[in-house]
Amino acid sequence: MAYREFTDSGLSRRGLLRGGAYLAGGSMLASLPFGSALFAHDVSEAWPQLSAEIEKYLSEKKLANAIAALGWKQDPHAHSVGGGTLALGGSTKADLNSLYRIYSMTKPITGMVAMQLISEGKMALDQPLSDILPAFAQMQVQKEYDGAISEDNLEPAKSPITIRQLLTHTSGLGYQIIQQGALKDEYYRLGLAPGQVSRMPIPGIPTIEPAESLELFADRLATVPLVYQPGTKWSYSVGLDLMGRVIEVVEGKPFDQVMQDVILGPTGMTSTFFTVPESEVGRLTTNYGILNGQIFPIDPAATSIYLDKPAFPFGGAGLVSSPHDYDRFLRMLLGKGMIDGTRVLSEAAVNIGTSNILPGTVDLTGSWVEGQGFGAGGRVVDKAFGWGGAAGTAAFVDFASGLRAGFFAQYMPSEAYPIQGEFPDLVRKDLAAATNG
Repeated sequence: MAYREFTDSGLSRRGLLRGGAYLAGGSMLASLPFGSALFAHDVSEAWPQLSAEIEKYLSEKKLANAIAALGWKQDPHAHSVGGGTLALGGSTKADLNSLYRIYSMTKPITGMVAMQLISEGKMALDQPLSDILPAFAQMQVQKEYDGAISEDNLEPAKSPITIRQLLTHTSGLGYQIIQQGALKDEYYRLGLAPGQVSRMPIPGIPTIEPAESLELFADRLATVPLVYQPGTKWSYSVGLDLMGRVIEVVEGKPFDQVMQDVILGPTGMTSTFFTVPESEVGRLTTNYGILNGQIFPIDPAATSIYLDKPAFPFGGAGLVSSPHDYDRFLRMLLGKGMIDGTRVLSEAAVNIGTSNILPGTVDLTGSWVEGQGFGAGGRVVDKAFGWGGAAGTAAFVDFASGLRAGFFAQYMPSEAYPIQGEFPDLVRKDLAAATNG
């Protein structure tokens, strides 16, 4: 089923896979001398502001469920705040093992697979993309952003796209949820829509047949002009989806298999899928749309599009995961690539991938990350790293404090409610109150 995008009249195109500004307060946790006792006993009492805000959304039926997963250093148990049911009006309780569409929280996982291959010497951070995918050797660039696709509005790329640029959204590639005009139409025409929302027809949303494979996606993408010269501007893009093709060419096997072999399997992420197995449907949440303050189901669990095999594994927005599983990913990062005695990633892969690796030539003015950094698929603020998803999810690790934190809900667009962006600040306030109390 084709990827679907909400119209401007109700659900924001720009926010659909954004995962925007939620991390801004994360690094403030670094100065707080809190301890693991906060995670014992009744965790809702330990997180009163966070708990109260979640409860407000649940009691007003703005959300079917909302779960915060919080962990400390290498404590193997994430603890939860919140609750609700898998669907509005349902009886099955949501918990740390429920399944959520994490959308762009897929990007840091894909990014860390790439970093591991880089640490093994299989590719290099500043290697030209065309070394691996030759079709990208002679790219054209729009002179006028989102202008016409015509000879007088195109010029040759002044430098090659690099692996670093793919990881940090500085390659000049576009995104069908961001672009407008002729370029957006071209993305639609070529099926360059690396994501999915629903099987159901939704008024005002075009039907798009996606490219049938990562190889075809990459080949078609190479024919589309860039929106900026490589390495000059930060612009949210399909870079992490294209990285999936890079990874499978480098490794010589399907991208989703590489992700399973490199991260999901060794980390013990047994509830993270590109396609939800029929046996696990009973754990899957329903996704909701928010339109004019009203909430309505757009992807019911029993008929979810995530029960279908996607056209290809979307490295930028394709995974379904549980709060428990994603916490294991965060704990592995905090362990500098280690979890439960298993070496998953090299320490160098984690250290570099969670640091600011933006090209020195890039202009961040007016971008979502202005004044901040960006790593391998996630925002960097001091010692914190993470990103969010289109359906209200968010997660980060703070290396200075040892905190790992995730927020899970299912609603679109993510900016329809402020709770996704407020999540780190609510955590910080509760920690500050506990420390000073």
